[in-house]
Amino acid sequence: MATGIPPRDASAQDVKAGRLLRRWKLWIVPSVLSGFVALALSLLYMGGILTPADHLDRLPIALVNSDTDKPLPGQQENLGSQVSAGIVSSTPRGEVDWRRISRAEAQDELASGKVYGALEIPSGFTSAVGSLASGKATAQPTLTTLTNPGMGSLGSSLAGQITQRAAHQASVGIGKQLVSAPEVAKASSTTRVLLADPVAVNTKVGHPIGAHTGLGLSAFYYTLLLVLTGFLAANLIHNTVDSSLGYADSEIGPWHSRQPTVPISRTQMLLLKMVMTAGLSLLTTTLLMVATVSILGMDAPHPALLWVFSCCASLSVGLGVQAINAAFGSIGQLVAMFVFIALALPSSGATVPLEATPGFYRFLATFEPMRQLVSGVRAIVYFDARADAGLTRGWIMIAVGFVAALVFGFAMTRYYDRKGLHRMVPRPG
Repeated sequence: MATGIPPRDASAQDVKAGRLLRRWKLWIVPSVLSGFVALALSLLYMGGILTPADHLDRLPIALVNSDTDKPLPGQQENLGSQVSAGIVSSTPRGEVDWRRISRAEAQDELASGKVYGALEIPSGFTSAVGSLASGKATAQPTLTTLTNPGMGSLGSSLAGQITQRAAHQASVGIGKQLVSAPEVAKASSTTRVLLADPVAVNTKVGHPIGAHTGLGLSAFYYTLLLVLTGFLAANLIHNTVDSSLGYADSEIGPWHSRQPTVPISRTQMLLLKMVMTAGLSLLTTTLLMVATVSILGMDAPHPALLWVFSCCASLSVGLGVQAINAAFGSIGQLVAMFVFIALALPSSGATVPLEATPGFYRFLATFEPMRQLVSGVRAIVYFDARADAGLTRGWIMIAVGFVAALVFGFAMTRYYDRKGLHRMVPRPG
C-alpha cells in the first residue's frame, strides 16, 4: 500500500520493549486513566443495585379501598378504612408513596406506568370478615395485590413484596380483633388458629404486557442498543473521517497509511461529521428494528412510532458524541463514554427503580439521556404510547439533547477557530 511516507532508515536501530518498559513516564497516563475507569465503573454500577430495599424513597404504589360496608358492631369505621389507614401509618416514613385512589384511577395509573403495583381491598370486605367471625362465612376474605410488569421485573417484584407484606400484616391485625371477640372465646383451637390469620392474599397482573417482552426488560435492552449504536456509529465516523482527511493515521493489521491533509476548519469538520451521523442514524435504527422486531419478534405495538422515536434518540446521542469529541479531542471518547454509558446505565431506572437507588442516581436521572429514552420506549412498547407514560418527557429530552449538542459543539469549534487552534498537522517524515 502506498503511503507517501519516506522509507525507513535501514541504519536506524529498533528500540527494545524492555528498555521502554523502564520509562516510568510511559506508564503514567494509561495507569491513571485505567485505574480511574475501573474504580468509577465499579462504584457506579454496583452502588446502585446491591441494596435496593435499603434505599426506598417514596416508591409509588396504589392503595384501593372499595369496601363500603357498615362498620362491625362496636367499631366506628369499616375494616377497609381501618386496613388502609393502618397500612399507611405502619409503613416507615418516606419509603412508599401509598396513593389512596379509586379502582378506576389505580387501573389508569397502572396502564400509564405511574405506579409499580397496587393493593386492593374489595367491596364487601367488612361483611366477609364479619361472616367469618360468626361462623356463617361461605368464602375466605381476600385482599388483592396487582403487579405492573411493564415497570420492570425487579420494580414490579419489589412492589409485590411490599403489598403482600402489608396485606399479611393487615390480616394479622384483623385476626387479633377476631380472636379477642367474646363469641370466639369458646371456639375450638383449630378455629382460633384459622381466625388468627383470616385473610387470603390473591396476586394478579394489574397491567398485562406481551409475551415477547423479556418480563418487562425488552424496553431497557432496546434502549441500551439505541444508545450503543448511536455512540459507536458516531465514534466510527469521528475516527474514519479523521483518517480519510489526513488528521490521523489509518492502521489495519500490518498496513499503515496516512492520507494528505485536507484543509478544513474545526467547525466545518464538526458539521461534516454531524451530517454523516444523521444519515447513519437512519441506517442503524432501521437495522436495529429489523433485528429485534422482525427477526426476533419483540412485541412492538406501534412500530412506526417506535422507529421515528428511535431515529431521533440515536441521532441525539450521536450528535452529543460528536460535540464532545470536537471539544475534548483525543479524550473525548472517554468523556462521551461516561456521559452516555457509565453514568447513564445505573441512573436509567430500567432495571432497579430510581425510588430504590441512592439519591445520587436520582439526581443523575434528571438529565442523563438513557433515563429519558427508557421512559419513551416503555411508553411505546408497554403503555399504548400514552403521552403521560413517559413519551412526552422522552420527546422533550431528545429535543433538549439535540439543541445542547449543537450549541455546545459549534460554540467550542468556533472558539478554537477564532483562536487559530487549527488541526493542520505535518505529515510524518
